[in-house]
Amino acid sequence: MSDIVEHYSDPQDASIALYLMDNDGDELTDLLVAALEDAFRILGEDWASQTMH
Repeated sequence: MSDIVEHYSDPQDASIALYLMDNDGDELTDLLVAALEDAFRILGEDWASQTMH
């Protein structure tokens, strides 16, 4: 077994960590709300395309 530890670094995780370090909760909230809106939009488009067939 190797003593080398590999760390997975996700750029999004790094961005969130920076927001948390700066105590910038409002900007983080805006980012998360925008991500949820995108997710719901994509789900809505997918649902609409399935119901039309």
